[in-house]
Amino acid sequence: MAKYFRALGDPTRLRVLELLRDGELPVRRIVELVKTSQPRVSAHLACLRWCGFVTTRRERRTILYRLADERISEMLDLARGLLEQNAEHVDACREIDG
Repeated sequence: MAKYFRALGDPTRLRVLELLRDGELPVRRIVELVKTSQPRVSAHLACLRWCGFVTTRRERRTILYRLADERISEMLDLARGLLEQNAEHVDACREIDG
C-alpha cells in the first residue's frame, strides 16, 4: 500500500489527476496545463497508468487520458478534506520532506 501511495506523492502526478477529474485530456493539453515538458508528463502518465489511476482510449491519432475509477476522485476529495484539518502539521513534518 505504501508503494501505491508513493505514486500519489509527486505534485505533478497529483496535478494530472486533479485535471482529469473534469474529463479526458490528450497529453498535449496536460503538458500545457502543468507547464512541464512532454517527456516528463508522459513519464508521469505512464506511472499513473501502470498503477491503475488512469486509463486511455484512442481517438484517431490522439490518445486521451481519463481517471480509471471514480473512486480516485473521491479519494482526492477525502485527502483534501483531511488536509484542511491538518495542514499545519503536515507542513511542519520534516520526516516527509526527507
